[in-house]
Amino acid sequence: MMNSGATLTRAVKKLLCGMDNVVDYIDDLLIHTETWEAQVNYSSAFRRPTLLQERAYKSLKVAVTSKPVLQLPDVNKRFVLRTDASNRGLGAALMHGNEGTLFPVAYASKKLTDRVIKYSVTETEALAIVWGVKKFSLYLHGTVFTLQTDHGALQFLNAAKFDSPRIMRWALVLQVYNFDVQYIKGSENVGADYLSRIE
Repeated sequence: MMNSGATLTRAVKKLLCGMDNVVDYIDDLLIHTETWEAQVNYSSAFRRPTLLQERAYKSLKVAVTSKPVLQLPDVNKRFVLRTDASNRGLGAALMHGNEGTLFPVAYASKKLTDRVIKYSVTETEALAIVWGVKKFSLYLHGTVFTLQTDHGALQFLNAAKFDSPRIMRWALVLQVYNFDVQYIKGSENVGADYLSRIE
């Protein structure tokens, strides 16, 4: 984030390109004209948010910053990793909780490359698991966690022998982690499923 100021300035300059009488300074905009009437006319071109839009923004801000959206990771609670794959991408949701209620700790998604799109469904689901475990290895390595998947063939990932050399290789990568695999319905795998479909 060292260059975030420069990145913001470049983005604002690109956005305001071709707008006369508008100057940006760090994170402020200055709209200048020669007369007050011209100033009012020029300023009215920029839509102000309606009361409904402001309320929606405030409620969204409250929803995103309050529980159960994201929680700080607690190493004393067992982590649950939910993964999913689609024909567009991979999704993973790291969660933990107690008394049957899971709270998200982190989310991740990744777009599939042209080469990976050609994998079978089982292979892309297995790739989502390996990618998700590696992505959150900082939290998962050295702990016992639960891996939840909505792909039935992978619920025996620890014990089964697969015909695909690719899946066998990934199963070897996962052997350094201590986890049990749990099958869940696709309707319960909402977070990871949504993340795998983001464009």
